[in-house]
Amino acid sequence: MKLDTAQLRHLSPDDWRVLTAVETGSRNHEVVPTPLIQQLASVHGSVSRSISILAKIGLIAKVKNASYDGYRLTYGGLDYLALHTYIKKGSVFSISQTPLGVGKESDIYIVATPPNVTAPKGDPEGSEQAVIKLHRLGRISFRNVKNKRDYLHGGRQAKSSWMHLSRLSAIREGQFMTALHDAGFPVPRLIGQSRHTLLMTLHRAPPLRQLQDCPDIPGLWARLVQLILKLARSGLVHGDFNEFNILCYENTTDVVLIDFPQMVSVDHRNAQEMWERDLHCLMRFFERRWAWVVDKKQLPTWEKDVVKVLKRDSMKRGKGVSDGEEEPPARLDGEVAATGFNKRQLKDLEKYWKDQRATEDEQGVEGGDELEAEEGAEDDEDDSEEEEDDEDDEDEDNEEGGALEAKFQTLDITKDTKIEMVPL
Repeated sequence: MKLDTAQLRHLSPDDWRVLTAVETGSRNHEVVPTPLIQQLASVHGSVSRSISILAKIGLIAKVKNASYDGYRLTYGGLDYLALHTYIKKGSVFSISQTPLGVGKESDIYIVATPPNVTAPKGDPEGSEQAVIKLHRLGRISFRNVKNKRDYLHGGRQAKSSWMHLSRLSAIREGQFMTALHDAGFPVPRLIGQSRHTLLMTLHRAPPLRQLQDCPDIPGLWARLVQLILKLARSGLVHGDFNEFNILCYENTTDVVLIDFPQMVSVDHRNAQEMWERDLHCLMRFFERRWAWVVDKKQLPTWEKDVVKVLKRDSMKRGKGVSDGEEEPPARLDGEVAATGFNKRQLKDLEKYWKDQRATEDEQGVEGGDELEAEEGAEDDEDDSEEEEDDEDDEDEDNEEGGALEAKFQTLDITKDTKIEMVPL
């Protein structure tokens, strides 16, 4: 769904309380009963009036054929709540009318912020623009939709809904982004996180897939391979290291790495498979775009260039380094694991990303490519009528994956100097 902020400034305090009440009730209810909304909202005015307004503009929705009167939160409602939080904190005051990017699992917009919020260290001029990323897991239903249905009908529907997974994905990505930025990796700096969104610094560099000319192809290849190895030596595998998630400044080999929710530890059971997939995905892109054929004998290997190096670094940490010897990098996977992400949440996210990779491999699609998809969640013949109604409601939030870029005009960050912003 496209973000529409036209009504955000016109909601009353009572409307915000009712919308927040629906969100709170969604933690334990797929459909929040109307009496519970009234109880949680505690408004002085008419709850029915606020519910009518919120439903009319698509922030909440009534579920068809439900056994009781109630409403569910939509992605539009979640978007409004997240933006409202940033506005109250003074972090954001306007947003681009056109998205910067529309992907399978997220939408990205440019926002205007106070200079002191976005200014990186050492930059006296600062910046008044940043990027907001809205996670939208479950927007596209792939052909093996049964895998995804596990999240919706797995017995923990309230806790494993798409919005819940989107929130977990945003939290996870924010943790990795902070750890990587603090360790000196070329990644955006996290400014804030609210619900399923991340606010981060803006880098005016196009994705690698949009880069037409490169003055130093061997140098760019070497830099990216070094980045993959450096991540692994720090205990991390990106899991989606491709031309869509690498920004590259034109006429240089300077890159910025983005998109981290699927990142895993090198100790993960699928780490080697994901690491080799990242490496070969990058290699195929260089061959297609610039006919740069890489000698496979010279490619780094998991056992020699990752496992052995990690063991050597571990021994150095235990014994200490000698004078003049390089200090091994810190293991960032352990740092992120200690930030309070519980095992059940991590299991839910890992299952999602595993099914995502399996689907892409079956369809022969690389990480950021547009996918041929079914709209919504297709119904099996043996599904009950109630499940069909629920999935019809879910379709309201879904978009056809194969035409995402065609449906939404996106900004070219290197050419669009005058970006139309909408006040919030």
